[in-house]
Amino acid sequence: MLSRSYSGVAKPTFLLAHQDLPVRLSWRSNLPLRRRCDHRILQISRFQTSVSERNSSSRSDDSTAVRPNRVRLGRRDRDSGSSLYSRPSLAEMRSERIENRARVYEFLRGIGIVPDELDGLELPVTVEVMKERIDFLHKLGLTIEDINNYPLVLGCSVKKNMIPVLDYLGKLGVRKSALVEFLRRYPQVLHASVVVDLAPVVKYLQGMDIKPHDVPRVLEKYPEVLGFKLEGTMSTSVAYLVGIGVGRREIGGVLTRYPEILGMRVGRMIKPFVEYLEYLGIPRLAVARLIEKSPYILGFGLDETVIPNVESLLEFHVRRTLVPSVVVQYPEIIGTDLKTKLLNQRSLLSSVTELSDEEFGRVVERMPQVVSLSNSAVVKHVDFLKDCGFLSQQVKDMVVGCPQLLALNIDIMKLSFDYFRKEMERPLDDLVAFPSFFTYGLESTIKPRHRRIAKKGLKCSLAWLLNCSDEKFKDRMNYDSIDLEEMDALPSFDMNSFMKPGSDDESESDYDDEDDEEFV
Repeated sequence: MLSRSYSGVAKPTFLLAHQDLPVRLSWRSNLPLRRRCDHRILQISRFQTSVSERNSSSRSDDSTAVRPNRVRLGRRDRDSGSSLYSRPSLAEMRSERIENRARVYEFLRGIGIVPDELDGLELPVTVEVMKERIDFLHKLGLTIEDINNYPLVLGCSVKKNMIPVLDYLGKLGVRKSALVEFLRRYPQVLHASVVVDLAPVVKYLQGMDIKPHDVPRVLEKYPEVLGFKLEGTMSTSVAYLVGIGVGRREIGGVLTRYPEILGMRVGRMIKPFVEYLEYLGIPRLAVARLIEKSPYILGFGLDETVIPNVESLLEFHVRRTLVPSVVVQYPEIIGTDLKTKLLNQRSLLSSVTELSDEEFGRVVERMPQVVSLSNSAVVKHVDFLKDCGFLSQQVKDMVVGCPQLLALNIDIMKLSFDYFRKEMERPLDDLVAFPSFFTYGLESTIKPRHRRIAKKGLKCSLAWLLNCSDEKFKDRMNYDSIDLEEMDALPSFDMNSFMKPGSDDESESDYDDEDDEEFV
């Protein structure tokens, strides 16, 4: 017999039912079919509800175990205060930050640091961390005064900022002995990124033909260069120098000796300086050669120093037409406290040689370095000439004709004078007429040339004998007679020779090779 029955399983959302299935009636089949089905569904529903509650409870327990600090932010929990944990309010957090900062400020004031400029700067939360940071700066050699000069350095993390930067500088070759002064001049470097800020500048310097082993010396001289933009002042200043005639191959040497050029603005500093030297009468190409040899002159203040010094030269009877040669011979003269030195030297020379004001002007024209000679050097050389037998008037004439006599090595002068008297057997008047005799090398020039003319039996002046190159002297040995004009020629500064590329204005005089220890 077939009977119709219903069997189903209750799900949370749907019910499965199968009809027309042949089944065997159980002993309870006499119960109403509908009632049994309803009872079965009720039992299944209770079971599923129980399982669901256990799973939910388990997840809640797991979540609590993993994140014990997680709290419910429901209004009921906040109002009732029944939660085991609570989150501080924004006002409480702000108050705590203010209290921590106050404690840090109190610590800084206690050790002599003024924290007024630190407002708004992110600082260590605790005094202990701040103390470690300051101790590290002390180990680098920085003092409390240094920190007060740039208190923002306290915002640099030791591990994130300071150590990477210092490691990079050390690998470049910056010396530890120079590091303290480096940081005093440019403490901002401790804020820099090695990759973004420092490495590109170093690469740029090397691209300017600065040799790799010279880069650390450049940084030691001018650490501020690490803060410049590559396409800003640095590139324009270099381009301008090349434009006025500074050799491209010389740029590396110029920047190595005076890297401050990289921070100079062309329109405000370099261009006005160059134009003023041209106004004085120095050709632009000579200005370029002057910068190649003495790039530091670009650092002389034009209005404060250079122009007043030029006016002082004119005041002390240096002729206007010879100011250019004075500047080119001794460029330091326009960057020193010149008027004071001119007054002292004129007073000294007038007292020991009775030099007039106009004669003092001639001395400065021929040897501008005279303004830097020490008093003892001047007196010692004048006394030597007098001991050689020269009269006061003769000494004055010799000093005016060849001021270099006041700076030469006296021991060498003695040897030359002994040879002049004993071997050359000439009168003292010959030396008065040509005092530059003392500037020539005894072994390299004086002796071999004297032997040649003595062997040939020629009679000539000291000027004809010495004031020429070796090649010219060989030609003179073939002359049948002596040219009087050549005899009277005196050495002088040649601006055209100075402008030649790579020229060092070398002359036949040994003056440049002598010991200049007498200079102050």
